[in-house]
Amino acid sequence: MESLPLSKAFTLIEPGPVVLVTTHDGRKDNVMTISWTMVLDFTANFAITTGPWNYSYTALEESRECVVAIPTVDLLDTVIGVGTCSGADIDKFAQFKLTRLKARHVRAPIIKECLANIECKVVDIVTRYNIVVLEGFAAYLDSARPEKKTVHAVGDGTFIVDGRTINRREMMQDRLPNGI
Repeated sequence: MESLPLSKAFTLIEPGPVVLVTTHDGRKDNVMTISWTMVLDFTANFAITTGPWNYSYTALEESRECVVAIPTVDLLDTVIGVGTCSGADIDKFAQFKLTRLKARHVRAPIIKECLANIECKVVDIVTRYNIVVLEGFAAYLDSARPEKKTVHAVGDGTFIVDGRTINRREMMQDRLPNGI
């Protein structure tokens, strides 16, 4: 094995998938791209990493709610576009032709073009690490959507696209929660 600079170690375990997070600040909707996501357990508890450098962060912090939308590879250029501009300057929904759908439990919108959407409440913000802990309240999946492959950021401007699915459910059955 060859040595890798420690400053690049995160590219080896960069989580995924890349998601779009929608917020509503009481006046307007916004959307931001987040590449640092984490599932916390077998329930609908998640974490994202973001902070005051993102325009949507104040809305997330104050409203304590959001929608985590999961885009597919066909939306990659849109996802990058959303992540490289600020909602302070433009309406990202209009700019990137994203369709807002009304969520049932939060004011932030669902994104129609995404494979899945999860309505969430903020349950904790770990300021030291810029981690926002979310609890999902409702989830939606567009199973009719032809593209299902998600993308994962490596952290260096490149992305990995989901590949084939390997089924080992039978081997792991005693470790999976009921109903999964």
